[in-house]
Amino acid sequence: MIFVDASIIIALINKRDNLHKNSLNLVSYLENQEKVISNLVITEILNSLGKFLGGKAGKSLYDNFKDNYIIFSENRDIYDSSIYTYRKYDGTIGFADCVSIEIMKKLNIKEIASFDSDFDKIKEIKRKFK
Repeated sequence: MIFVDASIIIALINKRDNLHKNSLNLVSYLENQEKVISNLVITEILNSLGKFLGGKAGKSLYDNFKDNYIIFSENRDIYDSSIYTYRKYDGTIGFADCVSIEIMKKLNIKEIASFDSDFDKIKEIKRKFK
């Protein structure tokens, strides 16, 4: 099981992203993995890509998430534990990433597909696709 961060999906879809070519290398790896994503990550992706994708393509992307990912719905307990992680790292890891970290802990996920080096600060997590 692997958690998928917004940075991977954004780079994969946005051909102008400087990490686009790197993101193409992960498609075959992720294809055979049980992938987890959160509502918050989906929101980050759609907010980032919506302006150039448009609503119709955004809807197709959302449908793809529903069909191919386990979507974790955040709740107050996750946010409550995330704020402690956020505080522990003195705000140097964004709150949305802290939420992803806490989801991974809750689901016992050890790998994250991400280009975000902030996840390297968490020794229990192995970041794929650096």
